[in-house]
Amino acid sequence: MKKILIIDDDVSIVRLLSKQLNAIGYKTSCAYDGYQGFKIAKETKPDLILLDLKMPAGGGVNTFNNLKSTIYTSDIPIIIITSLSSDEVQKLVMEMGADFFLSKPIKSELLLTKIKEFIGV
Repeated sequence: MKKILIIDDDVSIVRLLSKQLNAIGYKTSCAYDGYQGFKIAKETKPDLILLDLKMPAGGGVNTFNNLKSTIYTSDIPIIIITSLSSDEVQKLVMEMGADFFLSKPIKSELLLTKIKEFIGV
């Protein structure tokens, strides 16, 4: 079973994504800030990470940089999910090395398509 880590400080979004992903066969872990997310990623080595940019305790950019610079997590695909939806933010995120960028509100079909593209079912 493929594992997905959801890192987002919005509890309702985390619950919704977790419920949707569990229902179609993924195992999810959840973190509500960057520090906790980085710790869980190192411990569980998920197959994919969904990461919000605007969060307490490290924020999404710092968390992303930590994940990509640590040998245990550097190869994990990361999809950025954020309410910051400008073209500039999307360009910055992709230049940072994110695997994909989605604006909130999340389009479930597109997210599921990208998840399957990166890690299968």
